[in-house]
Amino acid sequence: MIGGDLLNISDLPNFGPKSQQMLEQAGIKTVEQLRELGAVRAFVQIKRSGAASSLNLLWAMEGALSGRHWQMVAKHDRLRLLLELEDVEKGGL
Repeated sequence: MIGGDLLNISDLPNFGPKSQQMLEQAGIKTVEQLRELGAVRAFVQIKRSGAASSLNLLWAMEGALSGRHWQMVAKHDRLRLLLELEDVEKGGL
């Protein structure tokens, strides 16, 4: 991996065409935008854009940002991400 700015969303692991489409629909078009938002805020932005996203997308985004498979994120980081998601949804973006 060279630098985050040079990668496209499609170059990140864990994302298929549907995930990429949801990110774009929510206005997240670059890896840098995804990194700035973080997985949880990006997930909230995607939900607010009207996309029918599941928590698997949250795990996939966290995995893409941390270089891990989404299933490992779901297994090891689920509680932390769910608590962060709850905080963000309460306080807004």
